Amino acid sequence: MLIHNLGYPRIGSNRELKKACEKYWSGQIDQHQLLDAGAKIREAHWRIQREAGIDLIPCNDFSFYDQVLDMSCALGAIPARYAALAEQLEMSELDRYFAMARGYQRDGHDVIAMEMTKWFDTNYHYIVPEFTREQTFEFTSRKVIEEFKEAQAQGVTPKPVLIGPVSFLLLGKEKQAGFHRIELLDRLMPAYVQLLRALKDAGARDVQLDEPYLVMDLDEASRAAYQSAYATLREAVPELRLILTTYFGGLQENVELAVSLPVHALHIDLVRAPDQLGAVLRLLPESVSLSMGIVDGRNIWKNDYTKSLALIGEAVVRIGAARIMIAASCSLLHVPCDLAEEDNEIALPGAIKRWLVFAKQKLEELRHVRDMAGSDARGSVSTQLADNIKDIESRAQAALIHKPHIKDRVRSTSVEDTRRASAFQERQRDQRNALSLPLFPTTTIGSLPQTAEVRQLRTRLRKGQLRMEEYEADIKKRIEEAIHWQEQIGVDILVHGEFERNDMVQYFGEMLQGCAITQNGWVQSYGSRCVKPPIIFGDVERKEPMTVKWTQYAQSLTAKRVKGMLTGPVTILQWSFVRDDQPRRDTAMQIAWAIRDEVRDLEQGGVRIIQIDEPALREGLPLRHADWETYLQWAVEAFKLASSGVQDETQIHTHMCYSEFNDIIENIAKLDADVITIETSRSQMKLLDVFARFEYPNEIGPGVYDIHSPRVPSQEEMVSLLKKAADVIPAERLWVNPDCGLKTRGWPETKVSLENMIAAARELRQAELV
Repeated sequence: MLIHNLGYPRIGSNRELKKACEKYWSGQIDQHQLLDAGAKIREAHWRIQREAGIDLIPCNDFSFYDQVLDMSCALGAIPARYAALAEQLEMSELDRYFAMARGYQRDGHDVIAMEMTKWFDTNYHYIVPEFTREQTFEFTSRKVIEEFKEAQAQGVTPKPVLIGPVSFLLLGKEKQAGFHRIELLDRLMPAYVQLLRALKDAGARDVQLDEPYLVMDLDEASRAAYQSAYATLREAVPELRLILTTYFGGLQENVELAVSLPVHALHIDLVRAPDQLGAVLRLLPESVSLSMGIVDGRNIWKNDYTKSLALIGEAVVRIGAARIMIAASCSLLHVPCDLAEEDNEIALPGAIKRWLVFAKQKLEELRHVRDMAGSDARGSVSTQLADNIKDIESRAQAALIHKPHIKDRVRSTSVEDTRRASAFQERQRDQRNALSLPLFPTTTIGSLPQTAEVRQLRTRLRKGQLRMEEYEADIKKRIEEAIHWQEQIGVDILVHGEFERNDMVQYFGEMLQGCAITQNGWVQSYGSRCVKPPIIFGDVERKEPMTVKWTQYAQSLTAKRVKGMLTGPVTILQWSFVRDDQPRRDTAMQIAWAIRDEVRDLEQGGVRIIQIDEPALREGLPLRHADWETYLQWAVEAFKLASSGVQDETQIHTHMCYSEFNDIIENIAKLDADVITIETSRSQMKLLDVFARFEYPNEIGPGVYDIHSPRVPSQEEMVSLLKKAADVIPAERLWVNPDCGLKTRGWPETKVSLENMIAAARELRQAELV
């Protein structure tokens, strides 16, 4: 059986890619140095996979920003504004690429970034392709070919990884009305044929085509597009062995379509959907091999070899070992690089570490399973299986996982626990009387810039170079400066800045019982942004207040209101590595009770505005519509449990970003948050249309400042966006805020942008008064 890998984490085991990109963007290194850094990362990762015994090693899974953006560039799908900018400034291909991802604002040029949204139900963000009715495509970028040749030179057997043509179109958006992007297939296919022929000429034999949309609900036009696209590819490049990969779910009603496509191998996700194996085996043509995704590419728990071997055994009986390939369920992009980097017994005790595997160790698991499946389990193979069984049993029986009193609290949850005392209209009246806010009240989403100096403080504290009292004194000083600055520029509802927090989820993971935090378990979220997801290994509870001290201190410095800032239960769940031994709903409700306790303590401490962020609510939505209702029911229940134990005068905010809300707007309304803030600036307020059509009843803060781009929006730009918002939402229900937290931005751009935002709000107020 061949072992292949669908993709490896591109950031590097010590975030080498992040550091190199940010140095390039700040002018500390030149393009040659950046490209050299990328080459070294790729070489290291190919070497790791070769030494692990991987037969087909992916190439073109590396990206300086995003693999979907890479595909847009490879196929010539460059929006006109960037093509014109690049021509005018004689930009390099790489600088144009970064302008598309991050926007460009320099020397009188001002071009906004492309839209960004979540990659299916993950916390990875991709750059959304833009399509027009007259869209043309042409294979232009040589990245795919160059990295294939580079891998060959390293002595590996490279397998180029591409996003398949149908998924590429479906991942994009139409920028004009009157057509559907799937109609562009006939124009797109010649570019794909050019690309694949170039790979064949370079010596490629196997090519991986990712088609994750095959696990989604498909209309007839998309189903027909699959048949047409793959018939074209098979006829154009019959010499290539095409490996069609699906992941994140089961094929279900698309199984007949998938097995009918003229490819050499079909990959299926047997971690998310093991039940699909029987149907696929029954229908798989004799000419097609089966790639079995048996190692979890989305989570960090050790593989249960007994279960994996049972699946492989079933397939061997039906189609024979020669037609079977072994792989992870999906790309390993979504897990940290190397468990060997974790050597802090306090942060990650050995009792928990023995249950875990990261990307490098998952490669070893693939080899172990293949060896076991091809042997009679004697010698070293037998020892590996016995050790694996012990580890799996150790986790199942561990006392530190199961806490009966926490489970009892979840079971005792009542309907009254998930309801505010009064309806929104009554609460709104009481809140307006208590808060005395102007029209278009201004606020930020929570975090303020986390400078290198702030991050260094935490590092020095962790290394014992700084005493806790010294650390806290410095944080207090920064909070005081932030409060006074916000007062000075005229922000209405202030934030303390979150200088004590490393990340909106990691911070709470460090304080909640039942969670563990890694030293170096970084995962890419977008571009150079990396996060360290907590590991939820057991029942979750809060032992003591987590945020009250800092919020109360900030409030003591000002007569204005300061928001309490919390992360919601669904987002903590979604952005963590979650235990897989109980329903996700149960874990979410445990977290919700912990957040509810914190909300009550904040209120009792005098905090009257509390924001509970849920940017991952939409992300957690199952890929199939049939599964939505169950998820949305418990996700809404968890948020309401966390937020409902307060008085009417206490205003509850929530925040969501980079999501499509159209299909779940009724459920967002059921959250019953007094104010929702959302990302809208990249879409130029188009996301607000759904709130208007639905007549969303509560207050809304549409983002007017794209914080994921370094460009500074002008006052005029923000006024224009706010006027668009006021066209669909009554002015008395509109708030003014950025798209998201400002943690990743620098102070100079943040100060100018927020000053422009305050000025825009004032201009709108004057216009309303006139």
